[in-house]
Amino acid sequence: MANLKFFSGENIPLEMHKVRMVQKINLLPVEKRMQCMAEAGYNTFLLKNYDIFLDMLTDSGVNAMSENQYAAMLQADDSYAGSQTFYRLEDVLKDIFAMKYFLPAHQGRACEHIISQALVKPKSAALMNYHFTTTKAHITRLGGVIEELVSAEALKIQSTAPFKGDIDIDKLNESIKRNGKDNISFVRIEAGTNLIGGQPVSMKNLRDVSRICRKEGITLVYDASLLTDNLYFIKIRDSEFKNTDLKAITREIASLVDIVYFSSRKLGAARGGGILTSNDDLYFKMREMVPLFEGFLTYGGMSVREMEAMAVGLQESLDMDVISQTPIFVEALCNELLAKGIQVVTPPGGLGCHIDAKQFCPHVPQTQYPSAALASAFFIAGGIRGMERGTLSEQRNDDGSERLADMELVRLAFPKRVFTLSQVKYTADRIAWLYKNRELIGGLEFVEEPKVMRFFLGRLKPVGNWPDKLVQQFRKDFGESL
Repeated sequence: MANLKFFSGENIPLEMHKVRMVQKINLLPVEKRMQCMAEAGYNTFLLKNYDIFLDMLTDSGVNAMSENQYAAMLQADDSYAGSQTFYRLEDVLKDIFAMKYFLPAHQGRACEHIISQALVKPKSAALMNYHFTTTKAHITRLGGVIEELVSAEALKIQSTAPFKGDIDIDKLNESIKRNGKDNISFVRIEAGTNLIGGQPVSMKNLRDVSRICRKEGITLVYDASLLTDNLYFIKIRDSEFKNTDLKAITREIASLVDIVYFSSRKLGAARGGGILTSNDDLYFKMREMVPLFEGFLTYGGMSVREMEAMAVGLQESLDMDVISQTPIFVEALCNELLAKGIQVVTPPGGLGCHIDAKQFCPHVPQTQYPSAALASAFFIAGGIRGMERGTLSEQRNDDGSERLADMELVRLAFPKRVFTLSQVKYTADRIAWLYKNRELIGGLEFVEEPKVMRFFLGRLKPVGNWPDKLVQQFRKDFGESL
């Protein structure tokens, strides 16, 4: 389950699976990588997968499925209404979360859309530990506002706090008093806070938040997309749960909240999502939106084959040998980089290794998107596709000015059971080379900027000719090797 200690004293992550099917990947010459990056508008989302060596953009929809998941897909029931596939999935979810109702949706942001449509009113406040890009967009589109209530410790790059995703209880009480409970659409807790380094939320904090919400009559929403990482950290960082099985922990989490929603593109290693609740009023308020926006109530816009795979994947998510794989490989890369003087978010979280672009590129101002520039440089240097998690991922202020992000990060995600230790070491080596030559990296500026979710579709260009200089230095140091 955990890192294996060798006779040499070294701790290394141990793959708890064997490879039975492979997919060829390509490592292009550095000049071609620069050309591909330019054609993609220096936006890693717009790269073509064929041109990528290690795709560490996300863990969403790219996790390796198990043999049992593929086998389950063969029994899918294609009925439009009343499919047996739906009822199998529903039974699994009710068993794991012990909640009364399940509403299917095609992925996590579809769940956010439905929840926001049901609960967000103009000028109402949604309180949360930290926002996610799509969550914020759905809320603000409806005229709501968000307030982020993590502690100052959560926004420190390097820390020893084991649960940096916790809501600051004093901030929560102050916000409720200031806004008034009737003007709060909901309180949201995101497991494994995505934008601040995949940091977990403690059970104690969830209990405290739940008690306040129930006292005030405020709906508490739990984003369980990164639940498995959060479960892992609860098990290893909280002595209360050292000997508690994962299903019991999951059921306690569900018992403390009013709505659980998830993207199974992350949770369950399939492609879909859903909403769970035991509240009759909330269920009926959201139910009518599923046929309107997603599909009928027994498929919700999902393929039934994916639903079968999801049911099995969710059951496998209660196995520590399965859920430990991402966190221990993230920790391995973080430790490799820290040893080379490269600052990453600590303690290592789930989801991926988060590199501090401010420390890596202190000479690039935030208005020139240092995280996006660094992500582009990673691809040029090693064919590694990461994701910008900084100012580019923010929405502009109402006056058109930039909202500078709290943290400038490049996320190197670890899809479950996809990468090997040699690939981790290759990644660390190429990043170390780039760090040595970091003064060559420059900024970026927009040439095409969408008004909404600009980090998905926007196109940029370098400020100056720094990519050419980077390629020249690469050839000088590596010669004709790739």
